[in-house]
Amino acid sequence: MATFGDFIKLEREKRNWTQTDFGARLGINSAAICRIENNNKQLSPAKLEILAEIFSIDLLKIKELYYADKFAREAIENNCPENVFIVAEKNAEYLRLKNTKQTELDF
Repeated sequence: MATFGDFIKLEREKRNWTQTDFGARLGINSAAICRIENNNKQLSPAKLEILAEIFSIDLLKIKELYYADKFAREAIENNCPENVFIVAEKNAEYLRLKNTKQTELDF
């Protein structure tokens, strides 16, 4: 498994784009692209949809990679125990069920 920055770099290089070319397509400068690819900066979530279009990759796949990387980084930076991901998955399931029940209306 790779980081989100690694993923971006790999996809950019597959297309033989320079960081400058890619940054122009994404609407950010090449210095920011360099920091993102080196995992020193996170891409803005507002750019995920554009990224999916540029790479012709499903937006859900992009979001999956982006948020998995973000959650893992935050957990590591905060010295969370390994089971934090199990707890997070259970919480996510609870929230999905809760939101589903709230949208159901009885007439």
